[in-house]
Amino acid sequence: MMEIRPILGVIGGSGLYEIPGLKDVQPVEVETPFGRPSAPITVGWLANQPVAFLARHGLGHFIAPAEVNYRANLYALKSLGVTRVVGISACGSLREDFAPGDIVIPDQLFDFTRQRKSTFFEDGIVAHVNVAGPYCPALSYQLFQAVKATGVRVHRGGAYIAIQGPRFSTRAESNVYRAWGMDVIGMTNAPEAFLAREAELCYAVMAHVTDYDVWHVSEQPVTVEMVLHILEQNTAVAYQAVRYLVRDLKDERSCDCTNALANAIITRPEAMPAETRQKLALLISKYVK
Repeated sequence: MMEIRPILGVIGGSGLYEIPGLKDVQPVEVETPFGRPSAPITVGWLANQPVAFLARHGLGHFIAPAEVNYRANLYALKSLGVTRVVGISACGSLREDFAPGDIVIPDQLFDFTRQRKSTFFEDGIVAHVNVAGPYCPALSYQLFQAVKATGVRVHRGGAYIAIQGPRFSTRAESNVYRAWGMDVIGMTNAPEAFLAREAELCYAVMAHVTDYDVWHVSEQPVTVEMVLHILEQNTAVAYQAVRYLVRDLKDERSCDCTNALANAIITRPEAMPAETRQKLALLISKYVK
């Protein structure tokens, strides 16, 4: 663990590979029991607070959504002492009133991905974590207020459906997701949100609406160019919102994220393999002696 504990971890998505304005920047290489994170973690000072930044898709965007080592990313941030994480990601809108250029702070998540490593708990230790509310409500509210302060149009709440990718949806799929009541669509919140909860990290998402997916017949189907254009427009907003958020964050946390594993670990200590206990010590040591 670093001598200076970052008050916030930021995971940048498509088009977001650094935080401008970070001072005294220090790149940190972190090894985890789950492999290496997507990129070196950049630690620096923002609004007089220490912040850690990680590029989800690697520097230069060479890691596809299904190939991201989400476990290593979250474990690495946890190992640096991070307790709160904000994920920044692009998303498509599945409703008319969430327009391109808007920002959504989702409060629900539907995992429609396949065969992604979505838990730290395996190899002899089982935990069933509660993710009824997959995003931290306290951090999500603070993030909403920070984004609102930038003046951009922001929506509080909404259901994010995470698809496998890397392809975009067919029109039939997009219409089904709308019929299911989903509000925005992306490729990265799952399993990121679930792993954050297992690591007892507060997790919230700043989802940038870049397009109307493909359901909106009066709009052009989504393209990479379209996504990057909106993200470029919103980059300054994202960083200003992070600055506002960091400025107002306090060390104390009062949400349930802080003890998410308290009643989740079902394996008896005497049945836990020593190697797995060591591997998960960062996560379980306060519950398993």
